[in-house]
Amino acid sequence: MRPITEAHVAQPGLAVVEVAAADDQTALAIQELLAGRWATAPADHTTREPGEPGVRLRCYLDVRQDLTS
Repeated sequence: MRPITEAHVAQPGLAVVEVAAADDQTALAIQELLAGRWATAPADHTTREPGEPGVRLRCYLDVRQDLTS
């Protein structure tokens, strides 16, 4: 995966979430749960790292918005 840059976390309330899961469906389901609560820049696919188990996914969250309504 590419490095996390300063722009990704430039302000309070911005976050980068990296998910490690056994399979694509699990990783994408976790991302969907996060997107249901916060503004999310979703990943459209997972990646596999050679020599590491499972898949990886990275998404970017903005938790500053209030979704309590």
